[in-house]
Amino acid sequence: MGSKGFKEKLKSPKFIVTGEVSPPKGIDCSSAIENMKLIQGFTDAINVTDNQCATLHMSSLAFARLMIENGCSDPVMQMTCRDRNRIGLQADLLGAAALGIPNLLVMSGDHPRCGDHPTAKPVYDLDSVQLLQTIAQLKSGFDFSGNALSGAPDFCVGVVSNADPNERLQIMKLEKKLSFDVDFIQTQAIFDIDKFKEFLEKVDTDVPIIAGIIPIRSAQMARYMDNNIPGITIPDEIHARIQNAEDPVTEGMEIAAELIKQLKPVCRGIHMMPVGAHTYTEKILKTARVL
Repeated sequence: MGSKGFKEKLKSPKFIVTGEVSPPKGIDCSSAIENMKLIQGFTDAINVTDNQCATLHMSSLAFARLMIENGCSDPVMQMTCRDRNRIGLQADLLGAAALGIPNLLVMSGDHPRCGDHPTAKPVYDLDSVQLLQTIAQLKSGFDFSGNALSGAPDFCVGVVSNADPNERLQIMKLEKKLSFDVDFIQTQAIFDIDKFKEFLEKVDTDVPIIAGIIPIRSAQMARYMDNNIPGITIPDEIHARIQNAEDPVTEGMEIAAELIKQLKPVCRGIHMMPVGAHTYTEKILKTARVL
């Protein structure tokens, strides 16, 4: 990664490229670190997921610190509201700052019934908007209850959003998030460029928007995402291309590269979210002429 921090890059005219890695389900970090190293040299920041899909993994805080120790200067620690109350959230935020983790991505988090501990009790003591308010308060030197801190944290803070222009409530929620000191917006995976442009018109913000990219690997995967993941709409043309392809993985990579080319003039960057490892990420970005 370059010498500039992620927050500085967001303020520059640079087209941003970020990626995403999952901590291990266990304590052997070797595969997860190798996955990080696949994209470390050409990404501006790397997200660390927080028990994504409500499935148990090592904590994002711990793995973000391990990433720093393995040469990643700009991890983005994802933080969900699902698993901790306001005390636990604030404790982890203070710990992250003390350990040198510079960036956050705030989200509500999938319900436990979606994951591998379906009977776990969800917390959701704060929602994502309240967590942003809490982060702003911590940055000003006070905790949620107004008690003074001995040293205040400072983070580059991002938020997530679906990019469906017809989801009025999602757009209203995003507008609430943007009332706080937000440095970037990261979207769900984009497959329909026209709908994404409509979304951009409705949001109308100067906060950098980083569009999600998921390379499709099979027709079954495309159908599942289209039918089951909120905020993802896959046009019939893309379904047909994957269905009819001799090699769906290669076709999915080509589609991802085409989408990136179309996104480059209209947003500030892209966020690569492969299913599995980043084996093909560099090739996709080179095909899209981002690298």
